Amino acid sequence: MPILNKRANKTPLGLYVHVPFCRSKCQYCDFYSMATKDDKLMDGYLDAVCDHIKEAGELAPGYKVDSVYFGGGTPSFFGADGLAVILTTIRRNFDVVPDAEISVECNPDSVSDRLLHRLYAEGFNRVSLGVQSDDDEILKKLGRPHTYAQAATAYQRIRKAGFRNVSIDLMYGLPGQDLQDWQETLDNVLRLNPEHVSCYALKIEEGTPFYDYKEMLNLPDDETQADMYLAAVEALRSRGFRQYEISNFARKGLYSRHNMKYWTGGEYLGFGPSASSDFAGKRFTLKRDLQEYIAGIRDGGDIMEDLQEIPMRERAGEYLMLRLRTSQGISAAEYEKLFLLPFAPLVRLRTFDVKDDALRKFSDIFHRERDELASAESPHEADEEDRTVAQAVKCSEIHAGDHFLKLFKIHRRFPLLQHAFLPHEADQCFSYDPRFCGILLHEAGRIEVL
Repeated sequence: MPILNKRANKTPLGLYVHVPFCRSKCQYCDFYSMATKDDKLMDGYLDAVCDHIKEAGELAPGYKVDSVYFGGGTPSFFGADGLAVILTTIRRNFDVVPDAEISVECNPDSVSDRLLHRLYAEGFNRVSLGVQSDDDEILKKLGRPHTYAQAATAYQRIRKAGFRNVSIDLMYGLPGQDLQDWQETLDNVLRLNPEHVSCYALKIEEGTPFYDYKEMLNLPDDETQADMYLAAVEALRSRGFRQYEISNFARKGLYSRHNMKYWTGGEYLGFGPSASSDFAGKRFTLKRDLQEYIAGIRDGGDIMEDLQEIPMRERAGEYLMLRLRTSQGISAAEYEKLFLLPFAPLVRLRTFDVKDDALRKFSDIFHRERDELASAESPHEADEEDRTVAQAVKCSEIHAGDHFLKLFKIHRRFPLLQHAFLPHEADQCFSYDPRFCGILLHEAGRIEVL
């Protein structure tokens, strides 16, 4: 009982281990990783990460670890033996709670029965499988080193090994992909019956191969990608998934505990090159170079690339922005308790009642055609009345009840509308646009804006 009481008073902490090795580098990937199977380099990495974990554990006696996430890169390519050594080192140097979520990212081409059985025996209890698409031609364009058949086989192997919490990563807005392709991908993948699905739109990052020839990729336009997003939301909702964050969907109670720390302001420590941390009031990122990371750990040198102490007022703004990504939303009481700032000024500056012309016009826009808003081919062609309404309300995109689909359709008409997530069932919803420092409250026909 004394041990339980001592642990109850500790602060929850997530650990992230960045494994920077891959079989090959995907065309869109801008994460720090390298396509190599250099045993000497991998051994050097393993020694450095374990030494780093030992050093960090001494600084965290007041913390209990409730999530560990192995990402990359491709942790499954690194191998079960190395992953097991790292997890054992974590357990010996941190207070890991018995029911901690321990996740590992796997690619279908590097999944084997031996790897999975070893990981399961070591205490890994969640697998995130990078499927991305069910179309082999698209997978080839992305530079993925596997087929969909391999992905489906890998999934079955994961189940056979005993894992009962499996997440699948998917991407949309891909080269040559249309809405029907995406809907078929969703149907095929959901037949596998995972507990969690992440759906990410392809983003072309500078420095990646895709960036160099982005104009030739034949990507879906913004309107089609909006439809793809909505198709995913509906397909997953109809199959019992709950959308708890913009891109993430889970069966009841099976959201990603680790990733929720990023969106709710929880503390986490990162290990490995390029890993980020938010710990003891400071935010820092490690050097994006494996050799420098290994040398820094070995020689006691500087391994940090960026170190910031975030002021409380800035964290308050981050709380608003990040919580709006989640269905959990914003709590006025929690905001005031965490940041010692009054919440009332955020929702009292300006009020539009239903009888107000601006809100009535805005409401009319809500109820225009569900599937296609007529005429305007680009945001710049919206008529002046619509621009005036959007300017007056200064809102982010509102996802609330029956307005969810309609608002997503009109975002292309208003350059001011930006992505923010609000739960479908919400009676009271907040939306945030950092460009205006604006909070919008939509409740029972009333809109208040700061």
